[in-house]
Amino acid sequence: MRKAIVLLAAWIIPAVAQDIKFPASFEKLAAKAEETVDVTLDSSLLQLGSKFLSNQDPEQAKAKKLVSGLKGVYVRSYQFAKEGEYTEEDVAAIRSQLSGPGWSRIVGVRSQKKGENADVFIKKEGDQIVGLTVIAAEPKELTVANIVGPINPEDLAALGGQFGLPKVEVQKKQTPKKETK
Repeated sequence: MRKAIVLLAAWIIPAVAQDIKFPASFEKLAAKAEETVDVTLDSSLLQLGSKFLSNQDPEQAKAKKLVSGLKGVYVRSYQFAKEGEYTEEDVAAIRSQLSGPGWSRIVGVRSQKKGENADVFIKKEGDQIVGLTVIAAEPKELTVANIVGPINPEDLAALGGQFGLPKVEVQKKQTPKKETK
């Protein structure tokens, strides 16, 4: 009985830590790809990396604060020389995990003309967002990004340009200027 509990815990703990599990087929995709990005940052690596962020720089300070509560950042991105190097089954293996309890798809973009698809999923516990996964599938490129931990959507842009993640530009609402006479 004890062995069964230990084996169950060994299986559950990594799944909780990463929230989604990248399928074995992703290793095969890496072998086919011209370019790959593999970011695997658990909470201890995020904390270590955040020590190199400056409290004096406002953007870095904001990223440091956001990272302090995260449990992990995981990115897999593959760029291929030709179309058809990955299949819909590769993507479905990730999407199926995002249909579980707490997960909701909040954005879905499909372009038949360009063959580009993008989905954004969030995981909520009560009113708190505790996970975010983005899947971007283009004919020659596949990217899956998974952020685990409490997330304030307004703060997500602060992670861009940090820890190997691409910079994200977020446009803020502009208030209309009053005309002067």
